[in-house]
Amino acid sequence: MSRDYYIAGNWKMHKTRSEAAELAKALVTQLKDGKHKYLVAPTFTAIETVAAIVKGTNIRLGAQNCAAEEQGAHTGEVSVLQLKDLGVQTVILGHSERRHVYKEDDALINKKVKLALQHGFEVILCVGELLAEREAGKAEAVCETQTVKGLEGVSAADLSRVVIAYEPVWAIGTGKTATPEDADAIHAYVRKVIGKLYGADAAAKIIIQYGGSVKADNAAQLMAKENIDGALVGGAALKADTFVPIAKFG
Repeated sequence: MSRDYYIAGNWKMHKTRSEAAELAKALVTQLKDGKHKYLVAPTFTAIETVAAIVKGTNIRLGAQNCAAEEQGAHTGEVSVLQLKDLGVQTVILGHSERRHVYKEDDALINKKVKLALQHGFEVILCVGELLAEREAGKAEAVCETQTVKGLEGVSAADLSRVVIAYEPVWAIGTGKTATPEDADAIHAYVRKVIGKLYGADAAAKIIIQYGGSVKADNAAQLMAKENIDGALVGGAALKADTFVPIAKFG
């Protein structure tokens, strides 16, 4: 089954509005003839600025997180209703920084996933193991738990709007990359987990991105693997001249 490649840029906590606008304009120009599916996820304060630039183009607008509640007394949080109002189409949830730095657990992430899907968003659900977990032989088990618990209560129909991003935590921003073989093995395993939960057809259709020090010089080798369907790019997404070669690989 052929799956479309999906390249997403997570800008994390970088860029003022003017810097974000400059990058978004460059990407709109340079990716207009790109063959793949694209997304940028600016920081919350730049979403409205970037939304106006990517509207009507082949670049989707993402947010890096959302609150687990629709609205209310949640100081410092951002609601799905507010994101929808800005034209956001996709929410990234369960990123390793949210899990490990901000201590979000599987139950909270699952609540966010269901809320975002209920409001019509596409969700990129991030899973991945720490170095100690990999060295203890637990990489598959960790990714299975995060996938199963993250998708608890998600219907087969809603799964069509879910993308999984496998991000080995030890390879994010460290310059270390899982070998294409290592990455593909986990992607294949996660696909098998989806198969157990939702059936073979759903497993064949689901897009599983790789994230973890993706660069122009390793993108093509990673994407060549059978189970790797795209990339969730961090550091290299912050400049057009490093993101575009990844986005236009092949």
